[in-house]
Amino acid sequence: MTENPKLIAAIDVGTNSFHLIIASVSSRGMLQVHQREKEIVRLGYSPTAKDMKKISPEALERGCEAMRNFTKLARSAKAEIYAAATSAVREADNRYIFLDRVKSETGVDISIISGDEEGRLIYVGAIHSLPIFKQNALIIDIGGGSTETIIGNQGITKFIYSAKLGSIRITKNFFPDFNSKPEQVKICREFIQGVWAPTLKRAKEVGFETAVGCSGTINTIVNIVYGLKGSRIPENTNGAIATKKELLDAIETIVSTKTVDERKLIPGMDSSRADIILGGALILERVILDLDIKNITISNFALREGLVFDINDKLKLNAINHNLAHLRYETIINLAQRYNSNMDHCINVRDIALSIFDDLNTIHKLDEYDREMLEAATYLHDIGYYIAHDKHHLHSYYLISQSVMPGFNNDEAEMIALVARYHRKSMPKLKHPEFSIISEEKQYKIRVMSGILRIAEGIDRRQLQIIKSARANIKDGEILISLYPDNNKIYPDIELWGASRRTDLLELSIGKKINFEIVE
Repeated sequence: MTENPKLIAAIDVGTNSFHLIIASVSSRGMLQVHQREKEIVRLGYSPTAKDMKKISPEALERGCEAMRNFTKLARSAKAEIYAAATSAVREADNRYIFLDRVKSETGVDISIISGDEEGRLIYVGAIHSLPIFKQNALIIDIGGGSTETIIGNQGITKFIYSAKLGSIRITKNFFPDFNSKPEQVKICREFIQGVWAPTLKRAKEVGFETAVGCSGTINTIVNIVYGLKGSRIPENTNGAIATKKELLDAIETIVSTKTVDERKLIPGMDSSRADIILGGALILERVILDLDIKNITISNFALREGLVFDINDKLKLNAINHNLAHLRYETIINLAQRYNSNMDHCINVRDIALSIFDDLNTIHKLDEYDREMLEAATYLHDIGYYIAHDKHHLHSYYLISQSVMPGFNNDEAEMIALVARYHRKSMPKLKHPEFSIISEEKQYKIRVMSGILRIAEGIDRRQLQIIKSARANIKDGEILISLYPDNNKIYPDIELWGASRRTDLLELSIGKKINFEIVE
């Protein structure tokens, strides 16, 4: 039978540029690229905003135009679209203005990913482009706003750090007119060393066998290595190797220039990157020196390719069953156990909540992705007890939203945190800042999922698993939830009472009255 893998469009919403890849993954795990596109957007560059705290109106327009163009291409190819945003969006105070506008103009939800998740996806991409899977591999990706350093082995990351050091960020702070003087370079070098020295020390302690560079900055510097030698620059630099001396010589050539026009004349220079290359070169210089890197191998796969592989794995798992994908499941279970959750209670609440979710899917209209978020919340809704019993739902929100959660992006972690936050006490309200800033579509999802979780929590009110299962049916225009007790345990009067007191949020969300019955 002819293989027909799903076509995925992954959009990397970066600080300097946006990248689109339309690709599929074969049954043998090979990436089949159908189309690549890149647009220089400079989303993280604003002449007036301090650091990267605001996306300027001009950058916002460029970003929206790029997303419109990429979306048209993806839909023409009939590809499923996924978009991930990094530091420029992550740090901008007005990020939701950009995200909401992209959503309204293209229908695409851009996920904001954490630095750790960005690093993990970069590693996933790199191990699919080079034979480094079984090595302790150091991956370096110098972006416009941040630099990710990752050490991994056999698909598992052992060290990830996202530093607020990027080519655009350094340029804005130290070379605002894009020109340079020796004193500016000296101050910049001292700053980078001060910010990064402790992290690079820890990376050296973890140890690595090979070093890989993934970014446009490093790729450009390796092209300059070729140019300075008078060699032909290969069209595909994947697997190209540059030695420590070659890289430092290329960086010194960049440092020796004083203007953008001078930098453009360097053999191998990407003219579109000449204004910000100095900042990126000084970052690379520091990591080479502090980690004593002997050579760097170029990987043409990074975040966007990692995103395709990651999405493909999740789609395959979701096609098999409803459960959380392996990495995400491990993340959730580890977090629940770290904060001493009652796992028997969590599993019972999970089973009841997901059963109600499935039985009411024709009413609430939520999908498999939402089901996965609800499942994660059932495991984590009570972790706030670790801080205090009083207001533990608020503590749960804080712990989830502030935790490092490999496999989840920022938006997903926030959604899980909000569902947990509203599993008891106050219903979601627009006066709650964390709820008011999300879209109306996501607000509806939070209400439904929290409403289901409230009921499931009430059904296991005493945390004794007296109700072993529950089923929901529509009867006479109302919802009847049948509760099936464990007949070896006590009568579930408290559970019936607890569930009946927690129906208000779900009733308001789906517009139907909810009743219960005990099925002996």
